[in-house]
Amino acid sequence: MNVNLAGVELKNPVMTASGTFGSGTEYSEFVDLNKLGAVVTKGVANVPWPGNPTPRVTETASGMLNAIGLQNPGIDVFCERDIPFLRKYDTKIIVNVCGKSTKDYCQVVERLGNEPVDMLEINVSCPNVKEGGIAFGQNPKALEDITKEVKKYAKQPVIMKLSPNVTDITEMAKAAEAGGADVLSLINTLTGMKIDINRRTFALANKTGGMSGPAVKPVAVRMVYQVANAVSLPIIGMGGIATAEDALEFIMAGATAVSVGTANFFNPYATEEIVKGIQEFLERQNVADINELIGVVK
Repeated sequence: MNVNLAGVELKNPVMTASGTFGSGTEYSEFVDLNKLGAVVTKGVANVPWPGNPTPRVTETASGMLNAIGLQNPGIDVFCERDIPFLRKYDTKIIVNVCGKSTKDYCQVVERLGNEPVDMLEINVSCPNVKEGGIAFGQNPKALEDITKEVKKYAKQPVIMKLSPNVTDITEMAKAAEAGGADVLSLINTLTGMKIDINRRTFALANKTGGMSGPAVKPVAVRMVYQVANAVSLPIIGMGGIATAEDALEFIMAGATAVSVGTANFFNPYATEEIVKGIQEFLERQNVADINELIGVVK
């Protein structure tokens, strides 16, 4: 079950998706964190972010929309409170980093350089305030540039988290690779909207939100497959994974590891169940090493 991401050895390919698992504390009474390949934290910024006004979450058919706005207590609280908690467990720690400018990201990455965390996941779906609000991850040059800058400060391997809200996901993957990314993770949420017809207004105060959950899985699997065949970097696949079968689709499409997100909300035991389910599949299929399945579908 061991997999390798840019030199970081995970005991299994299952991790949490940022923003759906807090920083581990919130789920530790349901899930034995020791059984997970890695815990990916909620997004952390250089200063506390209050997030968006409420309502910030709404259900959709086979999924949900969220516009939390990356609410977080900031890097100082994270280092004092969350890292010591996660260090108590035998799992890898991946910190999701967010920011509103390249400088914001680099400040967090530099601060984490001397902290006992294993990898950094850079959330480039944040709006770039200096460029009029377009996300870093929607412009290939902006993505390549921020990857290069972050790499200058990073002491841990860097994962660039790609946005699906683009014309060609492979163009973005190649830009991140050109910028020096060590790993790619995809997909982030799809931009969506819901209208409350009785109130005749938007279901979310932000009007739009990020769509996640089982409904996005076929899009995510397709994008992982495309990226796996366009670049040579390892991939963390995510988007609608709720079962071991879902996770295995991503692995066979080319993902080295997978992240479980929205499923944690409707089944807090999902991550542990998926680890067990993959193990059972390998035994049933007489597969000695999960790495044999990575990208097996061509």
